[in-house]
Amino acid sequence: MTPPTADDPWYRDGLRFTCTQCGDCCTGAPGFVWVTDDDIAALAAHLAESAEIVKAVYTRKARGKRTLREKAGGDCVFFEHGKGCTVYPARPPQCRTWPFWESNVESPAAWEHTVRVCPGSGQGELIPPEEITRRVRTVKL
Repeated sequence: MTPPTADDPWYRDGLRFTCTQCGDCCTGAPGFVWVTDDDIAALAAHLAESAEIVKAVYTRKARGKRTLREKAGGDCVFFEHGKGCTVYPARPPQCRTWPFWESNVESPAAWEHTVRVCPGSGQGELIPPEEITRRVRTVKL
């Protein structure tokens, strides 16, 4: 095993995560799930709809970009209580990379907060640091 260096992230031994599909990250306070045209095309293919329909029905413009719509109360348009994410295989990168967002792994304290609010964080599969860093770089919020 190579000794740690100053350039290693604090999570150099990896972090544990498994999605429990609890929906905590899909429900609650309003927010944004940013999507690109490629993400909309993937959702359209999964839903067997046209990209134009998916864009019109399931997304909206905000801050000069596209975001998924929300139901009343802030729940994601694709989340159903008792079923979970109805587009899980085609979910956008922002959803795929949770909880490995920059804000959640910027420090051990930030990760501990994430562990407290997300039942799958700190549990299950050990995600290697290289994969965590790749996910962090996938989506800049």
